[in-house]
Amino acid sequence: MKRTTVLEQLTTPDGSTMALVEHDGARIIRVNGRELMSTRHSYSEEQLGVIACQGLAQQKDVRVLIGGLGLGFTLRAALATLGRSAKVVVAELLADVVTWNRNPAYELAAAELADPRTEVIIGDVADVLERSRNPFDAIMLDADNETTAMNTAGNSSLYHAAGLAKVRSKLEPHGTVVYWSAGEDPQLAKRLTAAGFEVEVRRVRKHPTAGGYHVLLVARRGA
Repeated sequence: MKRTTVLEQLTTPDGSTMALVEHDGARIIRVNGRELMSTRHSYSEEQLGVIACQGLAQQKDVRVLIGGLGLGFTLRAALATLGRSAKVVVAELLADVVTWNRNPAYELAAAELADPRTEVIIGDVADVLERSRNPFDAIMLDADNETTAMNTAGNSSLYHAAGLAKVRSKLEPHGTVVYWSAGEDPQLAKRLTAAGFEVEVRRVRKHPTAGGYHVLLVARRGA
């Protein structure tokens, strides 16, 4: 049996235990022992960044927002897709997660965090949206924030009518918000439609060629 090594550990604001562990060469974030994300199953997180940003690749001075750093896969994909003049804002609730990613020994997102296009804000993504004076061309959010230990009251608001209206108001005309979900979420899709978005549901593999699927809810704002 291969050994699991705890590399880092912290207590989240709600009292849960979050750990960065290594198992068989993979880096994994666990909350109360439950796997939240892994370097071995990162394809859907990468596709979140690709799909949200692919229509912006040739545009200048693009601004996008990522809710949560995780293991850096969405940030990496967004930076790889966007041009040199883009700004990628990452709202991360826990400063320690940023520190873990910056540690070159863990081979996570040190290079991406050092990219001059990256801006990290420590705080709730809902608060970052509220304070932002300028709209974003794309916003990337995790629909599972509502059901995991990383949930906050602010995050929860982003999945209901008032919060969805706020998200829409913080998008440029024809901007896009993409929600990542571990599974089908028809209720969120209905709420997005009711909020005035054109919604497309995409099933994306956890791994490029095998494994199960995650879901991306791609919601486009009209003019």
